[in-house]
Parts: sequence; C-alpha cells; structure tokens
Amino acid sequence: MTSSSSIVIVGAGVLGLCTAFELHRRGRSFLVVDPGEANASAVAAGMIAPAMEAAIDDASPERAALFRESRDLWPDFAQAAGIALARRPAEWRGGDAAVIAARMRALGFQASLNGDRVVTDEDYQVNPGQALAAMKAALSDAVMTGRVEAVRRTGGGWRVQTDRRALQTDAVVLATGAEGAVLGLPQAVRQQVAAIQPIRGQIGTMTQALAAHVVRGPGAYVAPMGTGVVVGATMEPGRRDTAPDAAAGERLVQAAWRVLGRTLEPLEIEWRAGVRGATADGLPLA
Repeated sequence: MTSSSSIVIVGAGVLGLCTAFELHRRGRSFLVVDPGEANASAVAAGMIAPAMEAAIDDASPERAALFRESRDLWPDFAQAAGIALARRPAEWRGGDAAVIAARMRALGFQASLNGDRVVTDEDYQVNPGQALAAMKAALSDAVMTGRVEAVRRTGGGWRVQTDRRALQTDAVVLATGAEGAVLGLPQAVRQQVAAIQPIRGQIGTMTQALAAHVVRGPGAYVAPMGTGVVVGATMEPGRRDTAPDAAAGERLVQAAWRVLGRTLEPLEIEWRAGVRGATADGLPLA
C-alpha cells in the first residue's frame, strides 16, 4: 500500500512536531512518521532561556540575538498549539553572579543583581510532556506510528519506505536527532547526518515543589515541572546509552542543594536520560 503527502517528516520530537504544526498552520499537506519510542525531547526541563544561555555560554551578540528572536516566536506559536508557556523569573545563584549579570546586560537582556543572585524576566519555560502531547493532539491523523527503513528518489519526489507502508512525497524533513542516516539518503545528506554529535543528558524529577521558578547555578539547575521540580542536567558528548547513572545523579543532587542553599535531604528522585543531537557550532542545521 502506498499513500502520498507533499511533505514527510521523519521524527516526532520537539523539532519534528514543531515543523509539522507550522506546516499545519500554513495549510500544507504533510505526514509525521513517529517511531513511537521515548525521545530526548521528553527528557528535558523545557527552558527557553536566551538570557541565561547567552550569559552562561558567553555568547556573541549575534548568537544572543538569534536566541532572543527564537524566544520571541514562542508566544504566538504556543497559543496556536495549545502549549502552556510559563513566563516567570529565572535566577542564577553563585559566586560569579556579577559576571553573569554583566554579560546579560552587555547583550541587551534585563538582569537585576543582588549579592550572589541574578534574576531576569527574559526566559520562558514549557512542560515538554504537555507541549508534545498538545501538538500531537492538534495534528491528529497526520501523525502515524512507524519506522522509516529507507528512502529513494523517484523523479521529482521521494519514496519513503516505512515498516508499515510506502509513502510518496515531494520533500522529506529529517528530525531524527542523533540517529544514524536512513538508508538511501544522498551522500551530501549522509555527511551532514554523520556530523551530528550525540549528547547524553540525565535529569531527575521530584514531586516536591522545591522552586517556584527556574534556579540555576554552578553544576545544576532546579526547574518547576508540574507539581514538583526537575533537577538537571548532565551533558555527556559521545554517549548514546540511556540507563540512568547513579554517580552522575548523586553529583547533580549535591550541586542542586548547593544552588538552592539547602542541606542535603533524602528525597525520592526518578532519573531519566536521553540522547539529543548537536552540531559542532551549536546552531540549527537545515
């Protein structure tokens, strides 16, 4: 059986679903192929953080402007997609607070400094689980469960072979994160896919409401999530395993308590790990 749509999107993480929803808003014909497995988008704190990320990474003015412009697209998109967008303060706590505040201000972000704390109102947050579910619900039948096995050029289009059926399409969007290249891709595309680096990240979730807004500091962050918080996160380039690492979790917990200024308490934490794809310069790849 073969069906057709003008665009096939391979992958149903945040990038695949955001691409699909934007095409939906523009009235385009598309189909998302969702492998149905847990992806890195669900193992995240959902921070849309141009001010904090720019300051922590000591970003260039051009990079900071890209971060800000990306954030500014979110309110309209979130409202259209039914995504709950939290617009609350974000805080940095640590001995280098003055440096963080100075970098934010130099890049045009608002920041207030009080001792070893920096607070900005420029960062947002979403709940990844709610965001992914909202987009899938909005896209409805345009999301099919399956795994792409191969692609093949057919005249001016593509034949996408899944484990369920063949799809005929004018264009293919790969939103497969750190996964390997699909069989049949052109050499130039395979080279781009091969350049994507896997980065393993581990986070922990707790039911206790330890923070009312995102709190970051050396070695960890604590961010509200549902009725509890998420604690994160490791960044381990080159790793593809997703089994939680107890030692890494212990280090994150100790750093989180230091950030919060609290003594270590025995709390129940659920650890998860995901693998996302990254480019050498940290910028989007199209």
